Amino acid sequence: MTTRAQQVGVIGAGAWGTALALVAARAGHQVILWAREPETSREISVTRENKARLPDIRLPEEISATSAPEDLSVCDLVMIATPAQAMREVMERFRPHLQPGIPAVITAKGIEQGTSQFLADVLREICPAVDPMILSGPSFAADVARQLPTAVTLAARSLDQARPVAEALSSPTFRPYISDDLVGVQIGGAVKNVLAIACGIVTGHGLGESARAALIARAFAELSRFGTALGARRETLTGLSGLGDLVLTCSSSQSRNFRLGLALGQGQSFEAATASDGGVTEGAYTAEAVVRIADSRGIDVPVSAAVHAILKGRLSIPQAIAALMQRPLKAED
Repeated sequence: MTTRAQQVGVIGAGAWGTALALVAARAGHQVILWAREPETSREISVTRENKARLPDIRLPEEISATSAPEDLSVCDLVMIATPAQAMREVMERFRPHLQPGIPAVITAKGIEQGTSQFLADVLREICPAVDPMILSGPSFAADVARQLPTAVTLAARSLDQARPVAEALSSPTFRPYISDDLVGVQIGGAVKNVLAIACGIVTGHGLGESARAALIARAFAELSRFGTALGARRETLTGLSGLGDLVLTCSSSQSRNFRLGLALGQGQSFEAATASDGGVTEGAYTAEAVVRIADSRGIDVPVSAAVHAILKGRLSIPQAIAALMQRPLKAED
């Protein structure tokens, strides 16, 4: 692709997909935003607003909305903003309509639950003709939409492939750093969601800021251990898409994963917490995949395992806390 894409497609009209459409439009491109529901695309076209997912943010005329996958056949760059667990099904619909070799930037953060596959591998399987990339890092949709300064990581198979896409999406308030560590960037974005649930539980259960700070530190150690065992580079895990995103989602109620943990810590059931929040809490699905991968590789992930056990009703929160605090004493590293 050229440095400045002429047509950018965004697949998924949730809050994050809508914010990314704004990123592309502000970078000077014509954008086609695909919504699963025709009602959503009609509302955006008429009101210039995604009231359900990103209210009070006006969408410029450079963004058009559709519910027809074939409309994205003209695009020379697409960003995939569907939930991680829905990406396979959605992209099956787009396979006949995407140009061969098109950069396809995955912006969901998760691991496919049923297969334990990372999303770039899922996309290669479904759409072998596209070129998977990953966009991840500390970023909330509302902040991006309001043009607050945001820095993220864009990973591709090579820096030469990532660079023109990063240049095409960059603006004074949105800065993509490039990487060729696809594995590391995916792991950082996926695993931090599970760990953010744990931090929400600690906060909701009233265990204090000291406990939450300790948990973030140990969560990062777990993220690093898991990532390096799977081939991630340590410098990726200490960067925006690893430590940066972990700190953000473990510290803010804007994070849906943190809010789920907060509700669980306050005594709500999983069903009640997810029903009241709306949208998709990726970490609830990713926890099972992380534990399954860790068990198969002999990787120690006590925090993720505790979250998974709580979500499945196998441990109460007091039981999980006691189990973590009573682990054998050892050197920190």
